Amino acid sequence: MEQEIRTPAPRTGDRERRRTRMLAVGGGIFIALILLRLITGESDITSSGTMGATLALAVPIGMAALGGMWSERSGVVNIGLEGMMTFGTWGAAFASYFSGNPWLGLLGGIVAGAVGGLLHAVATVTFGVDHIVSGVALNILAPGVTRYLSDLLFTDEKGGGATQSPPLPSFPTWSVPGVGKPLGSLEKHHWILISDLAGLVRGVLTNLSPITLLGILLVPVSYYLLWHTAFGLRLRSCGENPVAAESLGVKVYRMKYAAVVVSGALAGIGGVFLAMVASSNYQEGQVNGRGYIGLAAMIFGNWRPGMVAGGAGLFGYTDALQLRGGAGAVHAMLLLIGIGLLALAVWRGYRRRVVAAAVSAVVGAGVLVWFFLTDALPREIVTYSPHITTLLVLAFAAQRLRMPAADGMRYRRGGGH
Repeated sequence: MEQEIRTPAPRTGDRERRRTRMLAVGGGIFIALILLRLITGESDITSSGTMGATLALAVPIGMAALGGMWSERSGVVNIGLEGMMTFGTWGAAFASYFSGNPWLGLLGGIVAGAVGGLLHAVATVTFGVDHIVSGVALNILAPGVTRYLSDLLFTDEKGGGATQSPPLPSFPTWSVPGVGKPLGSLEKHHWILISDLAGLVRGVLTNLSPITLLGILLVPVSYYLLWHTAFGLRLRSCGENPVAAESLGVKVYRMKYAAVVVSGALAGIGGVFLAMVASSNYQEGQVNGRGYIGLAAMIFGNWRPGMVAGGAGLFGYTDALQLRGGAGAVHAMLLLIGIGLLALAVWRGYRRRVVAAAVSAVVGAGVLVWFFLTDALPREIVTYSPHITTLLVLAFAAQRLRMPAADGMRYRRGGGH
């Protein structure tokens, strides 16, 4: 007889403490950026252009990260996010070009990404293929399939070919009325805190695409569905202990399928953004590693929606800074990184983690020496700063992570009997 799984009452105190901690960390980071702007004179560190670009660049990464979180909360490792995003870019191009409707392009990208998720689910859940092998295969398959389809459908179209689609219809952009000019005037004065806040607010409230708003909305929606509904509890139980979940009547296969298909659909939304918002057409190689960076943002976010969004924002900011501010702004970040590492060394020393404290201190001192002895960074390092940030964040965040207990486990139906 199927037993009912009830959603436990949320612990209000823990939730409030977590929210307060996140707000404090966010406020501390913003204040540190203000001080860095004042010390180095790099105005792009907190400019509205950088903040707006951060939001835009964080959307595809955040969608991939959120998709990975859905999949891995059900126990299915998903490194096929890159391939699912690739399917999403092509699906958006196909549906929007041949219909002339950008909203049908959004639907096409979601469906194409979900198909990629379905392929991953069939391989891993039904046939028990190793999750890593299936994800790698999907990442190899997607570029080949989309190139073949592009050659078949776009080659004879004006501006299209085997590696790109013709120009696509665009989404409208929206701004909060009365925000642009007044805050732009405040920002130009470069007043401490006031101009920085004006740049932040102006950057995130102007020239917004519908996909950006959808991406922001999906973060609290995912949190509510996964942590405040019986469906979410069942899904997460499959990622923690599928055998116990099955013994309580949970349809484990069904939950895993649902999670991985949703994962692909979310990655597909990220692909739609790349093809129709960040660009005006589909192009081969457009995803350019964002699926992997999204996976890193998910790990950095400890498989929780709010922190996943924060991780996507971090990588988006790094990318925006190198695009907007160039070598000087990225060089200025060395000062912040060096001081941060020294503070981390003090904290680890206080916690009696001597080796970790020593490593942090040595690396932090080296970064500060690098900052004071140079005026700019090589262009190659500036260009790849988002990827370098990915590696550094994973290296220093790895010790506090807690992945779902059964993540990546090959599960066969009937294992609980």
